[in-house]
Amino acid sequence: MEEAVGIRWHKLITRLAGNGFPEAQVRLEDEGPRLAMVFRALSGDPGLTIKASTERSINTWRPLAHKLAGTGRRHALAWREADALRVPESLAVFPDKTLNRDLYLWLTAMASQAESRVSGDWLQANQQLVLKTLAAYPGLTALYHSLAQCLVEIRRARTRLPAAQAEREAALQVALLTPGSRTAFPAAPGEPWPVPLWLYPLPEEPRLSPTAANDDGKDGESSGNGKTRQSKQRKQARYVDDNQQRNGMMIFRLESLFSWSEFVPVDRCQDDDDDEDTEQIAEDLDFLSLSRSPSTSASRIKLDMDLPSASEDDIQLNDGCLYPEWDWKKQQLKENHCRVIPMLPRDSEPEPLPDRLQALARNLRQRFQGLQPQRIWEKRQASGTLLDLDACLHHAADMRRGQATSQPALWRRETARHRDLSCLVLADLSLSTEAWADNTHQVIDVIRDSLHLLGEALDAGQDDFAMYGFSSRRRDHVRFNLIKNFAEPWGETIHGRIKGLKPGYYTRMGAAIRQATDILRDKPAEQRLLLLLTDGKPNDLDVYEGRYGMEDTRHALLEARQAGIQPFCVTIDQKAADYLPYLFGQQRYQLIRQASELPGLLPKLYLLLTGRTA
Repeated sequence: MEEAVGIRWHKLITRLAGNGFPEAQVRLEDEGPRLAMVFRALSGDPGLTIKASTERSINTWRPLAHKLAGTGRRHALAWREADALRVPESLAVFPDKTLNRDLYLWLTAMASQAESRVSGDWLQANQQLVLKTLAAYPGLTALYHSLAQCLVEIRRARTRLPAAQAEREAALQVALLTPGSRTAFPAAPGEPWPVPLWLYPLPEEPRLSPTAANDDGKDGESSGNGKTRQSKQRKQARYVDDNQQRNGMMIFRLESLFSWSEFVPVDRCQDDDDDEDTEQIAEDLDFLSLSRSPSTSASRIKLDMDLPSASEDDIQLNDGCLYPEWDWKKQQLKENHCRVIPMLPRDSEPEPLPDRLQALARNLRQRFQGLQPQRIWEKRQASGTLLDLDACLHHAADMRRGQATSQPALWRRETARHRDLSCLVLADLSLSTEAWADNTHQVIDVIRDSLHLLGEALDAGQDDFAMYGFSSRRRDHVRFNLIKNFAEPWGETIHGRIKGLKPGYYTRMGAAIRQATDILRDKPAEQRLLLLLTDGKPNDLDVYEGRYGMEDTRHALLEARQAGIQPFCVTIDQKAADYLPYLFGQQRYQLIRQASELPGLLPKLYLLLTGRTA
């Protein structure tokens, strides 16, 4: 009974103290595509993505109802980071859905004009940012004033504030209605009530803590079951001490031990079982507390993914080549920064095409054989295999008229018309390809099947092509696996190498693209195509993560285009729409919804890219 009454009381007081208008709520997942398009159209930083922000603690005055309900402490705000624009996951500030959608639009417009870090007084900085945004886009003036007027009316209807906070609130409302009119705000305890029309400074960075024994500061951790989960929000973390107090003196009676061999120092204070609701609990927490204990669940499963011994590793063909890398923060190219090492699969034996692919391969070969360069007869040649009857008749008539030449072209010969095209297929062989694409196949299996079938199709069409794979482990070891070069014939040797492909390490994409660009640059073809197969975004163990890896990959693709190469990406990453348009362009990538579609789709896609039909 007490529990039922408590639940009803909690719902009642929370509803009475609640802010906003839930019936008019709009969500970022619905507005995201529109906002991304607007942000790019307003000349916003193309490297930024729009993501959900995390609620932040605001030390502001709260009415009694909020104190009773325990609400009003944390608020979803908007701010701009170096690689993302953070906006609330949902908005219910205004009683009209249209106004809440306009609020998303306004925050996006402000972010397109804002710097990554707010300097000085953020109250003054936001007024100037509003003026700057309205000056750049005068068409948003009516939208802003309607939002500001409605917000001021809502704030005025709120519970009466203490005198000092009320004076500051009045000044802030004037600043909202007439940006730039307030050069100073009255002093008052705490912070003002959140202003959803403004961008806030970046959250404070968590304090640093000495490195623990189980943390080398390099590799990330995963849960014990091998599964990872990407949260929609960015969580704040803080370090805490080990509350188990297991590092002190343990007192026990020595006579309680029967023998030294029977004593096993097992830590009974730690539960070895994983909580099934861990992910949901993490979403509900305000902070994620990181304990610097020498014995954590992560340390039980941590593995150093080192390189295998030389006798077990793929065959290294040479010492590799050095390539530059783009540092987007310094806006400079680091020369000779990455080493790309060519590798050949070890113990790969010639193998026939797998039986399960035989029928599909025959169908593809029949379709592509119809696209082979046709042999044609060239007439009126100085030499050839057969006489050209028309040329002989014309020459006889010219002789009667006295107009015959001394070197008549009286022959015809048969020649083949070749397509001036070269294609390099670059496959991502990172560790993520070890994941399961469906109940029966891993991603690496799908990539192998795709290479088998695409090679059969290109060989039947007599196109010039090569195949490579890549993975990496930091900048000094970028593995570039040779599958087929342009000089090798297609056959069982190549099928054996494809069968021997294994998941590697990480995805330093920029260095691999630069190596592929050098290979294609040496091909004197009129059309040169770089086809990249991947299942995720660029990443590595060092700084090659987030925007750093994205910018280096984009710079490598720009270098490829300047060399006359056409890059195109095929991916099964369902979040690829967030970053691939920035890397490859709007029409230069293909997202595959089901990994099983990849083998059959690749040949069709190739025909489309080369401008042919089957």
